Amino acid sequence: MSKRAIRPRSTATANRTWYFEIFVVSFAALLLEISYTRVISFKLYYYYTYLVIGLALLGIGSGAVFVAVSARLRAVSTKMIMGVGSLLAAASVLLGFVVIAALPIHTALIWEYGTAASYKNVAVLGLLCFMLFATFLSIGVMISTLFGRGAERIDRLYFADLIGAGLACVVAVFLQSSLGPPASILLAGLILAVTGLWIVRDESTAESTAARALGGILAVGLAVLVAAPGLIPDIRTEDGKPENPGDLALESGWGPVFRVDVEDTEPAVRLIYHDGLIGSGIYRFDGDLGALTRFDDNFRRMPFDVLEAEPRNELIIGAAGGHEILASLYFGAESIDAVELNPVTHKIVTDTMADYSGNLADQPGVSYVLGDGRSFLARQDKRYDLIWFVAPDSYAANNAASSGAFVLSESYLYTEEMILDALEHLSDDGIVVAQFGEFVFDEKPNRTARYAATARSALEELGVDDHRDHLMVATTPSEAVAPLSTIIVKRTPFTADEVDRFLASVATVPSSVPQAAPNRVLAAGPVNQVIDLDGAELAAFYDSYPYEVSAITDDSPFFWHFTGFGDVLSNIFDPIDRRDPEDSVGERVLLLLLGFSAIFAAVFLLLPFVAIREAWRELPAKRSSALYFATLGLGFMFFEITMIQKLTLFLGFPTYSLTVTLAAILIFTGIGALLSGRFTDRSRSVTPALWLILALLTGFYQWGLTPLTEALLPQPLAVRIAVSFLVLAPLGLILGAFMPFGLHAVAGLSSRSDEYVAWAWAINGFFSVIGSVLTTILSMTFGFRTVLFAGLTMYAFAVVILRAFAGQPVAETPALPDPLELDLDGLKPAPTAGSPA
Repeated sequence: MSKRAIRPRSTATANRTWYFEIFVVSFAALLLEISYTRVISFKLYYYYTYLVIGLALLGIGSGAVFVAVSARLRAVSTKMIMGVGSLLAAASVLLGFVVIAALPIHTALIWEYGTAASYKNVAVLGLLCFMLFATFLSIGVMISTLFGRGAERIDRLYFADLIGAGLACVVAVFLQSSLGPPASILLAGLILAVTGLWIVRDESTAESTAARALGGILAVGLAVLVAAPGLIPDIRTEDGKPENPGDLALESGWGPVFRVDVEDTEPAVRLIYHDGLIGSGIYRFDGDLGALTRFDDNFRRMPFDVLEAEPRNELIIGAAGGHEILASLYFGAESIDAVELNPVTHKIVTDTMADYSGNLADQPGVSYVLGDGRSFLARQDKRYDLIWFVAPDSYAANNAASSGAFVLSESYLYTEEMILDALEHLSDDGIVVAQFGEFVFDEKPNRTARYAATARSALEELGVDDHRDHLMVATTPSEAVAPLSTIIVKRTPFTADEVDRFLASVATVPSSVPQAAPNRVLAAGPVNQVIDLDGAELAAFYDSYPYEVSAITDDSPFFWHFTGFGDVLSNIFDPIDRRDPEDSVGERVLLLLLGFSAIFAAVFLLLPFVAIREAWRELPAKRSSALYFATLGLGFMFFEITMIQKLTLFLGFPTYSLTVTLAAILIFTGIGALLSGRFTDRSRSVTPALWLILALLTGFYQWGLTPLTEALLPQPLAVRIAVSFLVLAPLGLILGAFMPFGLHAVAGLSSRSDEYVAWAWAINGFFSVIGSVLTTILSMTFGFRTVLFAGLTMYAFAVVILRAFAGQPVAETPALPDPLELDLDGLKPAPTAGSPA
């Protein structure tokens, strides 16, 4: 396709490129998106963060639709759209945050169908979704306007757009920890307000003067809130969580993992809340180990009783407030590596409340480390007598409700590969211990059964003769909290003495019950069936058991996902057990997001075109172009999320994996978009070659990336980040070419290039929403390998589809009527050809 086929747009003009403005707007947009994921996780639950991602993309896509269908909006000058749009976006940021922070909601009541409480909370959730959606609407209008009016330089505009988003990823983690997500949201609003004021600074119309006055007030207000975060309204957590702990907190802090609040509830313990849920405790300690007699009849003694001697080397994963460190010191551990993921919790133990905890991190033999447990273990050469997993995802072994919030999160600490790595780091008689809270062990011991199944699979991979000789399980009831399971795994068979010591230890802990031990018939139930059955009988058990408890691997590491999507759909209209957030709630939230996405898409992406359907029919190649941008939206999300998953272990922190992967892909996608301008005329011949390279890359990511990252895992973090950028660079360069190729193509198909480009951008945004949800559903059901190759397949379709419409002659299309009837008479109209925008 020749560039001469694209009709020049006078409203973009050569006098202003708008590269910096789209860079800033995209930076603010992604900063908003990342910050809101933390706010929503704190206000609601972890799995509702999917709403943020989806609604942000829907808002941006819907803004593109408004540009496509509104003649009056298209008549406004680029300068006024960018100036007023930035100010409107800033105002929506402030209003949206205030409303979202204050909204009262109880999400568990949504599933009590037919009740007034259900209808009410659905409506409140709908309002929350709308406020999130509206925050991104003006951003979508601005970006799609620039793309439509600058179609002849879409490669450079797309480059600036992605570089802005990539830079936001780079600084997001720092801002979450230093400013906090609420202030980061308002900072994004301030950036938009200042941008709008800069754009309209020299306009002399009455409307511009009013916009500057109101924008100045808005900017000052946002600046004050960012500079003084104490003035920002408190976030009201949902009614299903404990009363906002921040009101009485001795210490509060936002981190990249959790919002942490410490509350002084008892004389000898301070509760640590993670995202509004009780996560752990920090205990008063005066240095006297002899005074810690509470551990004499506590379940934490079981690992030490099984060991014949006091452990010389011990690893605790999920150290939190340090209760397990105290237990280990009490039972004589010589050297303790205690790993804590959350930097806020780490600072509380080592600094702000170090005196209260008896300077626990400085006790002889204790190394209290900030890091990811699996990555830390992979870099160790030493052998451990005890590796202790203390419910590391929830930081509280017996807080079942807390860890239930992680239904949709990847749990790489519990996969077959992780257990195998732990077993290989044991001394000859060393043991691995994992502890979980169970909601109702007698009815559905899902966590215990799944961990036992995964441990069994790891032992079989290790080549043991009979896995039954390597597993022991006990349960400890509790009136105050959920019953707790203790699972002990050993690389070598348990000796008769070790089994006897285990049974004696269980008898010492009040009401505890041994569930499984080698050569002992102790109890019946799902856990014992997972351990005892073989072959067809085990497969039949997995098929008949009402929950999914089979072993998990790194390819599908969703430990807390116990309800299949088929079962969720078949029981979607049944009320849930409000006591158990793991029982299909997270899965229902994903389906709820699909529902909200469909509704918002129908209203904001589809209905406007019904009003202009006669003229819209005249646009050529709509079906093929829609399929093209849909496949790009799906394929890009499939690759992006899969690569985040694949680099999590290598980079050591989930937040590092998220930000580094996103930043690298976005930055190099931007560079790929910039370079694509050299090949626009040959897009039909270039894309097949790009796909072949992409296929080779996909094969490397599936079979070659893991050996490479394992070999480089001991390297410093800076080296691992650099390697990640190098690994992702070719992927970004290739993916970055497809969008500009498609936008150039549709801009050259019709004399209405503005509308066509905006519509294409909207289609891509909508299917990006679907892609983000489908990635999770597919990876939970089939694994990330399937998602990776699905991404490759989407781009194969894109190559074929592009050949169907790229290079077609320009079709003269009648002007589209305006169904929106926007009152924009006071705004400056678009200039005539040759005049400044």
